Amino acid sequence: MANPTRSDVHVNRPLTQISIAFLQSAMNFVAGRVFPNIPVMKQSDLYFTYPRGSFNRDEMKLRAPSTESAGGGYDVGSDSYSAKVYAFHKDIDDQLRANSDAPIDLDREATAYVTTKGLIKREKLWVSSFFATGVWTTDITGVSGSPGSGQVKQWNDDASTPIEDVATAKSAILESTGFEPNVLTVGYPVWQQLKRHPDILDRIKYGGGISPSSPAIVTLQSVAALFEVDRINVMKAIENTADEGQTAAHSLIGGKKAMLCFAAPNPGIMTPSAGYTFSWTGYTGAGPEGNRINRLRMDPIKSDRIEIEMAFDMKKVSADLGYFWDSIVA
Repeated sequence: MANPTRSDVHVNRPLTQISIAFLQSAMNFVAGRVFPNIPVMKQSDLYFTYPRGSFNRDEMKLRAPSTESAGGGYDVGSDSYSAKVYAFHKDIDDQLRANSDAPIDLDREATAYVTTKGLIKREKLWVSSFFATGVWTTDITGVSGSPGSGQVKQWNDDASTPIEDVATAKSAILESTGFEPNVLTVGYPVWQQLKRHPDILDRIKYGGGISPSSPAIVTLQSVAALFEVDRINVMKAIENTADEGQTAAHSLIGGKKAMLCFAAPNPGIMTPSAGYTFSWTGYTGAGPEGNRINRLRMDPIKSDRIEIEMAFDMKKVSADLGYFWDSIVA
């Protein structure tokens, strides 16, 4: 008598223990971590600005007996923000829901899907608003040959001087504004070159009391301490630039760039910062970053809709508080 075949005793079913999806970690995205987030109740409004020149001028004078003291004043200006609303949705058809097997969780997957779309959109808007030439007072270009005016040697070259380049940028911002920059943001390829640069390896090795024969342990924290900034952000987020139906074309959103800036640790009145993100939390049901996810019933198409909305404005506040390097690695 013939033995049963494999197909007679087993029907392939989805494994509930595992599922495979390429969901980027939220930590790959820096748009929400570089500049302070300012929750606002109104979609648009004004905020006050103060001229730093008036505050930094030496105008105190000697006072003779029975005379008035020297005096002065300053003007108060204003600027505005306007939070735009971005949205995206995924529909879950009733027939698809009724026919799905474990471990499929259509609502959870749709939420992750639209959330990732929101993170990518916000990251790209952050890049166009802050991580580009023409935004800050100083733009520097990395070159492979001998640098000229407004250029430095690319940091993938062992002969380059990234520590000195960052120190020069810090001095320029401090001298112009009175504030020492505290945040360095770099694209992932830039970080890969920095942590291998001989100047950085040597400083960390000998500064940490490590034996010359031992490998230097390079971390974001150790390089931040070397550059004398509070933190370094590395842009790891990617996007697929191909249209739907075309072969995927993935690339890093941050590219081969770097930016040094002063970001207010504790934002408030009369507190400068290179940039702020104004998030419209007054939008019904919005979270602290102006984001909300809704589930809507779409009866005409017999589907449930999972929709994300994000309402914010990324605003450059002071061009002098930022310093930008373009093409800083090859």
